Amino acid sequence: MEGALDRSAWRPIHTRIALALGFGWALDSFEVQIVNSVITPIAAEFGLSDTEKILVYLPWFAGILVGALVFGFLADRLGRKRLFVVTLLFYSFFAMLTAASWNLESLLTFRFLTGAGVGGEYAVVASAIAEFVPARHRGRTNALVMNFWALGGITAGAAGILFLTAFSTGGGWRLALLFGAVSAFFALYVRRVIPESPRWLAARGRHEEARAVIREITGEDQPDALEDLLQPQASLGPQLRELWSDYRGRLIYGMTLDFSEAAAYYGIFTFTAVFVLTDGVIDVADNLIPVYFLVANVGALAGGLTVAWALDRFGRKPTTFFTYSGAAVAVMLLAGAASTGSPGLTLVALTLAVFCATTAWVGAYPTFTELFPTHLRATGVGVSVAVGRVGAIIGNVVLGLSAAAFGLFTGFALLAAFWLIGAVAAAVWWVRGIEGRGRSLETLSPPPAYSSSTV
Repeated sequence: MEGALDRSAWRPIHTRIALALGFGWALDSFEVQIVNSVITPIAAEFGLSDTEKILVYLPWFAGILVGALVFGFLADRLGRKRLFVVTLLFYSFFAMLTAASWNLESLLTFRFLTGAGVGGEYAVVASAIAEFVPARHRGRTNALVMNFWALGGITAGAAGILFLTAFSTGGGWRLALLFGAVSAFFALYVRRVIPESPRWLAARGRHEEARAVIREITGEDQPDALEDLLQPQASLGPQLRELWSDYRGRLIYGMTLDFSEAAAYYGIFTFTAVFVLTDGVIDVADNLIPVYFLVANVGALAGGLTVAWALDRFGRKPTTFFTYSGAAVAVMLLAGAASTGSPGLTLVALTLAVFCATTAWVGAYPTFTELFPTHLRATGVGVSVAVGRVGAIIGNVVLGLSAAAFGLFTGFALLAAFWLIGAVAAAVWWVRGIEGRGRSLETLSPPPAYSSSTV
């Protein structure tokens, strides 16, 4: 049954919620991508070789893994609104400490803890978007909010250029990291406009509060079809068991898509920063490296806008399959460009690869987020993100070892293979899974009777 939330017309409050979530998401992206722009001076200060630069990335992915699981569960238990505050404060605090790192050990520790906060953001933001937006706008809006990632990447590139150029004698990387941490407090202020998710309130039995929020969002003074929503389990273990028992096919799909995109998407940036834009491959001055990532994120912005249109125009199934397949092809085009040694050609190919990669991962989040019921949604997204970060860790380690042992082309071939994992999963889901376009969340996961025999 479609309720007021799903049939509502688009109203100004929807815009405010989307912008508030998007701004915080851009800061998450800044925190992820700023290291790509400043990895060379970090490596110089702490005496890291090209291969050892990978060490700076691994604790980050491990932190996201832990944070997505823990904060995702807490978002289902304590509410989306509280976690909007907790995750931003957590990551901004440790981002400031990262900027003040005094040795490699402290840098890696604080990067892990900062990543945990960002991992929580992944689960909370994706869940909240799905639960506020009318059904016919859900895919587009979710993708547009995810596309603030590209704006954060552009800002990271600009900050890298500014601070590395202004402080060429050293210390610029610390100010670049600090810029994102301080900006998070503004995002915290902006998020005050976001109410608690009415679906979460209903799942906790707080129906009057849920109806009040629904009236605020939709302008309709009538009950919504949310009374039968189930409550979250009391602890993470039972919550995970329920996911695996009753929503196994959906969970595996979400985990596979996120594993594929995390291994390949982060791999593109890490691989390019560490092994491509380096002496003897593509010779680029340190203060020009951020330009590559700034321009590439302009491509990402275009990719996000493209997939935001495609999700509600063509549906989740075909969009996911074709975007993951296209990303695999684009990576091999980047391999060909890098092999020429041309900085210009490599920049064009990198921008195309990031465009295609962004269409894939931005399309993936709306696709699997809406497949979980409200009482399990943030946990399900958190588990998917956690498995994805296992992919990012494996991807970066394997890419680094492969590039060192067998050369750049092997590394790029592995990146393409990671994308193809998601393409295969999308092909299977296209045949066996359900299409979420235009459907209410409650009809996608009707409570309470649901069997794992139906994907």
